[in-house]
Amino acid sequence: MADTQVDEKQAKQAAKAERKAAKLAKQIGAFAKAHGGAEGQLAYIGQMGTRIVLVGEDGGWGDLVAPSHAIAVSAAEKSGITMHESFDGDFAAKVRTGRYEWTRMAGIQVGGPSND
Repeated sequence: MADTQVDEKQAKQAAKAERKAAKLAKQIGAFAKAHGGAEGQLAYIGQMGTRIVLVGEDGGWGDLVAPSHAIAVSAAEKSGITMHESFDGDFAAKVRTGRYEWTRMAGIQVGGPSND
């Protein structure tokens, strides 16, 4: 009986992970559609899970967080976008930042307004 309960629990967890991966894949697909296509990279962020970093063909960018690396990999595979091992080189050069990013990330160092 205990084995049956364990099997049922594992099946429920697997189904939940599959639903989460499908939801993330749908969100990735929507991002890609809105940005003329997309590429991505997975970044492990510890116990919180794995970040799926997305860069659109138009330079727009965003991210999603999956609760585990396995779910992130599954979502990326389901979405069909090109995935990169690292966020550097030609891939990173596709990102287009705007005024907000410059103000928040580098504005203080280059004479922009403070972040207060």
